[in-house]
Amino acid sequence: MDLLTNETEEIIAHKEMITQLRNRIEEILKNYRPVMNGEIYLSGEEVCRMLHISKRTLQQYRDDTILPYIQIGGKIIYKESDILTVLEQNYISIQTS
Repeated sequence: MDLLTNETEEIIAHKEMITQLRNRIEEILKNYRPVMNGEIYLSGEEVCRMLHISKRTLQQYRDDTILPYIQIGGKIIYKESDILTVLEQNYISIQTS
């Protein structure tokens, strides 16, 4: 019967595998958005990244009622489907002759 220590190749391989799994799980959790009633809600920061706009521009879109939002207390969130709908409604197709 072999003695397994922290320096054994088998243990080292298992530790590396566990580290890789942990890193992958952390990656997944970082981007995970829970679905509530079939809807994904985004933070302002996520909307800014999605649309490549600044926080100030996002504020202006709210003020100008361009983007619908939900405010609960001091927290503002956006329905992903609402953002996609606004994008579709404002889509301008270039017609070629």
